[in-house]
Amino acid sequence: MPTLTLLIKAYSNSQLGLIKDLLKSALEGLKVELATNGVTSRGWIRVTVSGDDENTALNYFAREFGQCPEQLSSLGKFSTTSGRITTLGKNQADVSVDIGVSSPSIVDATIPLSKLQAQLADGRKIALKKLSELFGLCENLPLTVKILNIEEEEAHIEAILAERQLLHYRNWTMSLLDRLIILGATLHNVEAALDRAGCNRDIVEIEPLGLLEYAVVCKLGTDATGLIPKIGRQLWHATFSVFNPKRILEFLPDDSALLAS
Repeated sequence: MPTLTLLIKAYSNSQLGLIKDLLKSALEGLKVELATNGVTSRGWIRVTVSGDDENTALNYFAREFGQCPEQLSSLGKFSTTSGRITTLGKNQADVSVDIGVSSPSIVDATIPLSKLQAQLADGRKIALKKLSELFGLCENLPLTVKILNIEEEEAHIEAILAERQLLHYRNWTMSLLDRLIILGATLHNVEAALDRAGCNRDIVEIEPLGLLEYAVVCKLGTDATGLIPKIGRQLWHATFSVFNPKRILEFLPDDSALLAS
C-alpha cells in the first residue's frame, strides 16, 4: 500500500477527519481505499491508498496537490515545487517556504529579499513588510518556487518565485480586482460565510489555492479588506490577507518586472 506525504497542511488536529472526507470525495468512483496516517511534524498530511485504481488515485493526488519531496537529496536544481510560507524574514531579509523537506533534517527553501525585489518590484529596494502588504504574503500562503541552489552539507536551499507564481500575480494585478485570501477554511465554509453575510453580490468567484486555501475574487470597486469584518466572525479560525491591484499599480512603476514580463 503506497504512502504519500501530500502538500496539504492541516491547520489543527481537528481538521484531519475533514481533510480525509474531502480527499475521499475527490476519489469518488474509483476502486480505492484511503487512509490518513496523521501528519508530519510540520503538518503535512500522510495518506495510504490501496485498491484496483490506486495508481490513478496516486497520480491524481500528485498532480492536484503535489507531493512533499521529504528527502533533501531528491530535490533537483532548477526544479519547481510548491510549499507554504513559514516565516516572513525575522531579520526582514528573506522569506522561508516549507516545501516538505524533512530528512536528514527539516530544511525550508529561502527566498532572499533581493530576489523578491527583482521579481516583483524591478529591483527597487522595497522592504519585505511592504512587499508582503502589497502581495498579500503571509504565513501558510501557498507559493510555487524554483530551486536555485542546494547546499546539502549546510542544509540550505535557495529559491525564487517560479514563473507560474509570477504569472499568477501578473494576471491578478492586470485584472484590477481585489482578492481576499482565506487560509485554513474549506470551500463550503467560505461559501457559507459569504452567503450568511450577504456578500455574494460583491464577489465574482472563489479561486482554489489549495485544499484549505482560497482567494475570493471581488467585483470591480469592492474592497476586499471590507469583507473581513463581515465574515471574520464566522471564519474565526482562518487567516486573511489581501491582494490589492490598485495599491500595487500605484506603488510600483509601470515598467516593473512583474508587469513587464
